[in-house]
This record gives sequence, C-alpha cells and structure tokens, in this order.
Amino acid sequence: MNSKFYSGFVSIVGRPNVGKSTLMNALIGEKIAIISPKPQTTRNKIQAILTKDDFQMIFIDTPGIHKPHYKLDSYMLKAAETTFSEVDAVLMLTEPQGRVHPSDENVMAMLRKVKTPVILVINKTDTADEKKQLETAKAYSTVFDFKEIVFISAVTGKNLDELLKTLKKYIPQGPQYFPEDMVTDQPERQIASEIIREKALKLLRDEIPHGIAVEITSMKKRDDKDLVDIEATIFAEKDSHKGIIIGKGGAMLKNIGTLSREDISALLGSAVNLQLWVKVKKDWRDSDIMLKNFGYDMKKI
Repeated sequence: MNSKFYSGFVSIVGRPNVGKSTLMNALIGEKIAIISPKPQTTRNKIQAILTKDDFQMIFIDTPGIHKPHYKLDSYMLKAAETTFSEVDAVLMLTEPQGRVHPSDENVMAMLRKVKTPVILVINKTDTADEKKQLETAKAYSTVFDFKEIVFISAVTGKNLDELLKTLKKYIPQGPQYFPEDMVTDQPERQIASEIIREKALKLLRDEIPHGIAVEITSMKKRDDKDLVDIEATIFAEKDSHKGIIIGKGGAMLKNIGTLSREDISALLGSAVNLQLWVKVKKDWRDSDIMLKNFGYDMKKI
C-alpha cells in the first residue's frame, strides 16, 4: 500500500431519475442500490464503499430531491439534505439537456447553504451529442460555482476513471474506515427488501409503486443445506392495489418473487426460498409509526 492513503465521504445528489443509483452501482462494480425508471426509487441514504490501493471512498446515494407531498417525502428530503455538510465532496448529477432543469435549481439552492465542494456530473452522455453536453455545462456553470465539471455515462462506464481521479483531489488523507472487501454498510435484510421493491416497481402500474413498502419478516439459513428461507410482506395503501399486486391467479406476485429470488440469491451467494405476502396499510406514507416500522425514522437522520 502507498505511504499516503486518502479516505472520505462523497454524496451523490440530484433530482429523481438522473442516474444516481446507476452511477453508484457502476463505481462499486456491484448492485448496491435498486434501479428503476420511476422517480422516488431511492428512499434511504445508501452507503457504498470503494477501496483501492491508495484510497477509500464512501459514496452516499441520496433520495431524489423533489417537493414533498407525504411525510415519507419529507423524510427523503431531510435524508438528502443532512448529507451535504457531512461529506468531503458532493457529486451533483444532471442530464445533457442543454439548459438548467427547473428541478435542479432546488438542488442547487440547497447546496448553496453548505461549504462542501460540489462537482457537476453530466451523466447520460451516450444520449446526447457533444454540442448539447457543452451547452449544459455552460448553462449550469453560470448559475453555480462548481469546482469541476465531468462528463460521464454511468450505463456505459465512460469517464468513470476520470471522475474518480477528479474526486480524489477533494478527499483528505486519512485511515481506511471499512475493510477492503466490504462494499456496503447496509444489512442484507434491507438490501433484500429493496430488491423485492425494485421488482415490484418494474412490474406494476405507475400509480401503485409509490404506495408500496416491503418488510422482511424472517430470514434464516438452513442448517442442513445451502438455502436461505425468506418471508416478506409487500404493503399496499389500498385494497384495490392488493389485488393488482397479487394478479390473476397470483401471477403478478409470482413474477415479483421469481425476479427477486434471482437477485437475492446472487447477493447472498446461496439458493433462496422466498415466500411473499401482500397486506394493506392505508395511508402508511403519512403515518409516523408505520414509517418508523419500515425504517424511515426522522429521528435517526
């Protein structure tokens, strides 16, 4: 190991659906955060750990910043806000749309309140020509004092090495906080529940996913074989949603389970026996007690 070792925390922020979770997964090389084209996919702060010979960066994927409508939304906004002053650098992601996106003005307004260096990351460069990318960089640099601007594609991996090289300028010398083989501080239960929610987001209608939560009620490894038994409950807000989640003859729930089992098995490195149930908890997104039960506790932020 080199004599100088750098370690620090980096927050990944931006409006919903600009590729924050995709970027974090690409940097780590493993699936840490769930991905969906639907906004509000990430609800909690998620830490992913990248360790190299001379540095360790802990990336924090925050919920997409948007105007809150429920208590859950307020929790997500507070979770994002609190990271900005606690990290060594902030990566603000946007897309090459050639102008400043109105929602990004809210993000930048929050970032102006802290002294943390902010790097503008223009993601999805595989979707726009160079002219549009440069127009975007110019538009953003006129309204915010970014320390650096980096053009990347999290999907193709383009310029991710350049992004890490740029980030390293802002990471202080320090100790290695986590073991080098550790890639996240999330408990396996939490990742498993998020994987199930991701599959539900993928398969269900647009109006349902925001109103679902997943709770792992049991997760046990069998003594006699390489198999993990998992019992999980998908909570919906409405009785009508319960039927849609289950599907005709249980087909939808079976599909969610099949897709979830594959990813959870890869996560745990063993076979998985997954049992899913669906229950209704009306208006849980506005219930302090239910939010706390699902791990969205304001007091822990």
